[in-house]
Amino acid sequence: MGIFRRVILPVAWLAVFAIIAVALVKIAFVDGMESAASEPAPLAQVDIPVVPATRATVTNTVQIKGTVQSDAADTVRSTSAGKVIKVFVDQGATVAKGDALFQVKAERAVNAAPSKDGTPPKPVYDYFDILAPSAGTLQSLSTLIDQQVTVGESVGKIDPGTYTVAGSVTAAQQYRLLGKPGPAEIALVGGPAPFQCTEVKLKNNASDDGGTGSGGSVANGGGAGMGVGMAVAGPGAPSQPEEGGTPTGTLSCAVPSGQQVFPGLGATMTVSAGVAPDVVTVPLTSVKGSVKDGIVWIAGPGGAGAAPEQRTVQLGLNDGSVVEVTSGLAEGEQVLEFVPGAPAVQGPMGPGQVAFAPAG
Repeated sequence: MGIFRRVILPVAWLAVFAIIAVALVKIAFVDGMESAASEPAPLAQVDIPVVPATRATVTNTVQIKGTVQSDAADTVRSTSAGKVIKVFVDQGATVAKGDALFQVKAERAVNAAPSKDGTPPKPVYDYFDILAPSAGTLQSLSTLIDQQVTVGESVGKIDPGTYTVAGSVTAAQQYRLLGKPGPAEIALVGGPAPFQCTEVKLKNNASDDGGTGSGGSVANGGGAGMGVGMAVAGPGAPSQPEEGGTPTGTLSCAVPSGQQVFPGLGATMTVSAGVAPDVVTVPLTSVKGSVKDGIVWIAGPGGAGAAPEQRTVQLGLNDGSVVEVTSGLAEGEQVLEFVPGAPAVQGPMGPGQVAFAPAG
């Protein structure tokens, strides 16, 4: 019994521990290596989507959010100096351009010699009617009988009773309206059916001068492409870049007479700025550039995996989704759908894929 406890039992425990250690080594190193070698290694996949240049008709219409505003009252200024002796109209009266508002009497300077008895010559007076500079409602008239007025003195205001729809435009929208904007369709919030407005004007905020006049359309090639800072692909994503940004100008249009509007009403102006039928187009997301000149990336001959070729193209009209290419690109040529270098966004295709091409 003593030999069993002192020799046989310790040897048995050592054998058990040795068997356990060998099993652990086999599981950790031999079986683990075979399992890892038999499974395929995960591969990162980057898809670079390409699209062909296709023919389409580009209709350049720009939507501007605006409000209805009352046109500014016209100032009535005295065109003669003298004393007011008659007032022909009362405040609030409706006047036409050229109507007499009031009359002034001015003494004429004469150099006549005194009479034989020393009596000075009688003064000679001239009479002048001050006319309305425009048609409308006489909003105010401050002249009083026997009041002395001077040339150029402001004496009243005439409300034209007309209205203008005006809204701010961004730089991207101004680029699309480089040519003379055509007629606008005005849709009032809660108002009547949309109506046409022909007197469209575009004004740059950096200048007090009026912008382009009414009528006309943008000639082919006078439009603009827009550089795309970020593009997202996938279900529910926008199909075109946003045109938000700091306002750089104002688009306005005089409301035609006969249209009943109220100051402060919201409105949407849909402005036509040209049509380019059956032209070569690519998505705006494929183009980097601004006015007239742009850059696209041509897919390599080896397919999407080949290095793309950078190419300068000439741009025409765009409709906010696609842009006309007037030269530098042929129909059917494959271009990258998104500008290289845009921030990578996880796409819906699965792990390891992105929505568009990375910089390269």
